[in-house]
Amino acid sequence: MKTRQNGAQLLARCLEAEGTDRLFGYPGGAIMPFYDALTGSKLRHILVRHEQGAALAANGYARASGRVGVCIATSGPGASNLVTGIADAFLDSAPMVVITGQVSTALMGTDAFQELDVFGMTLPIVKHSFLLRHVDDLPEVVHEAFRIAREGRPGPVLIDLPKDVQLADASHLSPKIPAAAVPPPPPSRESLAAAIAAIEAAERPVIYGGGGIALAEAVNAFRGFVDSSGIPTVLTLRGLGALPTGHPLLLGMLGMHGCRAANMAVQEADVLIVVGARFDDRATGKLAEFAPRARIVHLDADRREIGKLRQADVAVPGDVATALKSLTGVHPDCGDWRRHCLEQGERHAARYDAPGRDVYAPALLRRLSEIAPRDAIVACDVGQHQMWVAQHWKFSHPRNHLTSGALGTMGFGLPAAIGAQFACPNRTVVLVSGDGSFMMNLQELATVARCKLPIKMVLLDNQALGMVRQWQELFFDRNYSEVDLSDNPDFAALARVFGIPALQVDQRADVEDALHALMSTPGPAFLHVAIDARSNVWPLVPPNHSNATMLEGEAAAVASPAPEPAHALPA
Repeated sequence: MKTRQNGAQLLARCLEAEGTDRLFGYPGGAIMPFYDALTGSKLRHILVRHEQGAALAANGYARASGRVGVCIATSGPGASNLVTGIADAFLDSAPMVVITGQVSTALMGTDAFQELDVFGMTLPIVKHSFLLRHVDDLPEVVHEAFRIAREGRPGPVLIDLPKDVQLADASHLSPKIPAAAVPPPPPSRESLAAAIAAIEAAERPVIYGGGGIALAEAVNAFRGFVDSSGIPTVLTLRGLGALPTGHPLLLGMLGMHGCRAANMAVQEADVLIVVGARFDDRATGKLAEFAPRARIVHLDADRREIGKLRQADVAVPGDVATALKSLTGVHPDCGDWRRHCLEQGERHAARYDAPGRDVYAPALLRRLSEIAPRDAIVACDVGQHQMWVAQHWKFSHPRNHLTSGALGTMGFGLPAAIGAQFACPNRTVVLVSGDGSFMMNLQELATVARCKLPIKMVLLDNQALGMVRQWQELFFDRNYSEVDLSDNPDFAALARVFGIPALQVDQRADVEDALHALMSTPGPAFLHVAIDARSNVWPLVPPNHSNATMLEGEAAAVASPAPEPAHALPA
């Protein structure tokens, strides 16, 4: 006699068929049949302590591995708590399948307990949505969800699953065989010929690489193109690692907190070869004054990005790796320009000899990146520490840098590090967070402790919302409104409460020993670092200014002369 199978059990089999080995979630009423089915499946479920942690962990899993991350929650508040993580994945193109429980189909539209239109709510932030009304559709829906999530420009796909569909008889159904993602079409010969002609005619070319390089699995092709062409190269926040830090042609990150050499090279370029980048405002500054003398050659797998913000003189839509391989060997006559750019790179290189006894965050992060294994994955939250990591960490590959780019999600770092550690169990994962961001998802320390994840956590604590405070200092007449976090808890003691070994450091002389102790501790470990609340991230391009307008250090004080108001943070 054939054993009866319900929809929830079939869903578990479909996930197994798609190669899912981990899923992150939190149970509740409308998704309970699936949790009942988990006990008989091969799936490993990771119980987070908040649904936002589930979505961000799946997000980190996807970014670190390139595979589809899966998260799951119940209806109502469970589903709505996933929304930030879904939006983050959508805006940064991380492949995810999001499964939410829903009230039974007969109750839909009746304002039933924990009923929420998550389908409508997430329409602007998913590649596609499915609302299942019949169990017969389940195998096809799961198959399509995974295909859509990974194909073309990756992104999140939602499956909203009513409770009665989970309980329906599915004995007659089986999972579908996973489909290989269809690669993007190759670029046309005409577009490649035009790109070659533009590059060969350039006297001051610059390559501008973005996050689309890793998404297109084109890192090796990109490196081959840069090496063969000899063209100076700049990278976006999410493009970091496309060339390893220290590469002789890499000028650094461009944009609001980019390197002066990188920004000035772009501003002086006569041809800008854009690879997998989208002219984001944090990269371009005032767009009308970005690369004002440059012809634009734009390569991207998503043709909708080409011409969206800056008209391309040469558009090369299609498979990025194929395009780069076709351009490898193009070598413009730009030796003098290359020497000029590299000299500027040396002249404006970061220094780590800041005076004083307090911990200097850039130097600490640079040293940590040297101590950590070359293939270590670093996950960041959002704020000043995020920019310091981008400026000073030594990156070897884009998938080793997990950062919330387009959405800027505070609380991203710890769950993303959890996802990355499950995706890459044999790799070192380092979390760098700030005191503001860390408080947003610190409950996931319980997940780290329960799963004994060997994540090395560094918390830079300036007792303030540092990036907001910096902007208030420079652009809001030093009116420090609601950025004081001087009542922070003892973070090291908090980590120990969760059973995680913790260290503290507040003097520069103790940093080296503290970093070695952190990295050599078996299992998870936590380092609380006290830094000066007045520390700022430099350089900085002011809002609505050209990238040629870069404020640096104390010189920035002239940007907003003002007396110290009553709302100032204590010195």
